[in-house]
Amino acid sequence: MGLWSDKPCVLTIRASLLEPGRHPTRRAGRSATNLQVGCLTKIGRFASVGPRPPNIVQVMVSDAGPGPKDAQGDRALPRVGGLLLAPGAGASRDHSALVAIDDALTGAGLAVERMDFPYRQAGRRWPDSESVLVSSVVAAARALCATAEVPAERVALGGRSMGGRMCSIAVARGLRAACLVLVSYPLHPPARPDKLRVGHFASLEVPCLFVSGTRDRFGSPAELEAATAAIAGPVTHVFIDGADHSLSRRDDQVASIVAEWLLALQL
Repeated sequence: MGLWSDKPCVLTIRASLLEPGRHPTRRAGRSATNLQVGCLTKIGRFASVGPRPPNIVQVMVSDAGPGPKDAQGDRALPRVGGLLLAPGAGASRDHSALVAIDDALTGAGLAVERMDFPYRQAGRRWPDSESVLVSSVVAAARALCATAEVPAERVALGGRSMGGRMCSIAVARGLRAACLVLVSYPLHPPARPDKLRVGHFASLEVPCLFVSGTRDRFGSPAELEAATAAIAGPVTHVFIDGADHSLSRRDDQVASIVAEWLLALQL
């Protein structure tokens, strides 16, 4: 297969390479997600890639506008209206990165809910079974839709590490969602690259944002790029240079990346 095709694509951006005044150039490709990070103002189309994508996919950049219209030209296409955030295994809904994302998007008018899993609510340290964790995501997502009066197709799901992974499994199993926001996705346990957590990837058809550090022991950039080639929907990677799995002291940067991607996403 050639480099450019009609299959869903993977867009990879390394945060350290986003410098003011340096804009990627346009190449023909599949219409997919929009992103605004650093020097990027708007991505309308980008190229699809084969199983092993390059570090940076060339994109079209243009000034941000009011958004596309429908076939009649009189209504803007719908945007994401809500976001459910789930924490990692060792954290709660009050993890600093989740709070930063919440603050950024609540201020932009989205309905945001940060959830806790049952084991955390009960004061236990060891996570519940996968079935319990996924069921908790489903219940929290439905509750958010009801309280915010936003349809499931306009609600984004995601979170940090295990929380994001459980959201992705729920969506792969049929939970409706606008997209997935996966911060520090735990591709495999540290030093165990043979234990990949990707069995559900082929069932993901919604846009996916992966935000990870270049020194994440739970999955390197190359490993993530290769694994996410199995995802049916469009994928965006943003790698933060020098950061590990914790993304320590990068809360504002992570929140900015997530907020700009979500607010530019057109459903």
